[in-house]
Amino acid sequence: MMRGCIVLLLLSVLRCAAQDTSVFINNQHVTLGEVVVRNNFDYKKLLTQIKEDTTFYKAFRNLRILGFSSYNDIQMMDKKGAVQASLFSKTRQNRTNGCRTMDVLEERTTGDFYNRKKEYNYMTAELYAGLFFTKGTVCGEDNIVKGHIMNTGNKSGMDKHKEQLKMLFFNPGKKIPGIPFVGNKLDLYDETAHKYYDYKLDVQEYHGTLCYVFSITPKEGMTKSDRIVVDQMVTWFDQKTLEVLGRTYSLSYKAGVYDFDVSMEVEMARFQGLIVPKILRYKGNWDVIFKKRERALFTATLFDFKK
Repeated sequence: MMRGCIVLLLLSVLRCAAQDTSVFINNQHVTLGEVVVRNNFDYKKLLTQIKEDTTFYKAFRNLRILGFSSYNDIQMMDKKGAVQASLFSKTRQNRTNGCRTMDVLEERTTGDFYNRKKEYNYMTAELYAGLFFTKGTVCGEDNIVKGHIMNTGNKSGMDKHKEQLKMLFFNPGKKIPGIPFVGNKLDLYDETAHKYYDYKLDVQEYHGTLCYVFSITPKEGMTKSDRIVVDQMVTWFDQKTLEVLGRTYSLSYKAGVYDFDVSMEVEMARFQGLIVPKILRYKGNWDVIFKKRERALFTATLFDFKK
């Protein structure tokens, strides 16, 4: 009986050990899930494509060429967690003859969400509006990603800060220039980052679709330090097309002049061959010198897409 138990225990250990395999690619250790190893995927090519992914950004550019409806729920919180300003609205973006406009079908606000000129009092609201709202009539747009690489080189002041926030949103894990102390630490693919993070590639089902799932997390047992900015990032890629179908990530950092603690969850959908955002949930608390601290929650729910 004892011998049988020992054999079963050894088999169990060997089975668990065979589940994951660690490989060394471009100066980075990457853990491969059992399914990836067993099916002999070209993981080197796959990881390169994941690193250079633009489909997440393209999904949001697709919104510029489509009509859609949206429920918009934005809440600005005070330091005790109570709502100090909010907006809830239903909007409809229309796309006609190469131009887009937006109708506000319903809107309710509280607190100082707007100023007297109906301008946003919060940068979080401005960022949200830039993603999902249309002001006036906008024409001549496309959904092409190539040639639309985001950069801060020709921007300054508030426009530069907004561009940095967009880069943080669309390219989490990539270097962002111009942010003191932290810009380089956001690059999860440089030679230094692999000392602090674990990388894993596996296969999972995501809302009924078989996907590659790529996760980046701080190494086990490592305490929070000024080198660790990304607390977690998980991305699901369609196994056939490698388009991003979902992503969750959380970032946090504290420095003398600013700090932030932000988490985001994005779920995509398909519409006539295009990937588009379906649900976006955000929770953030950040403070930048010369700007008041902002604590916010927002959810965007997009539906009824039309070409």
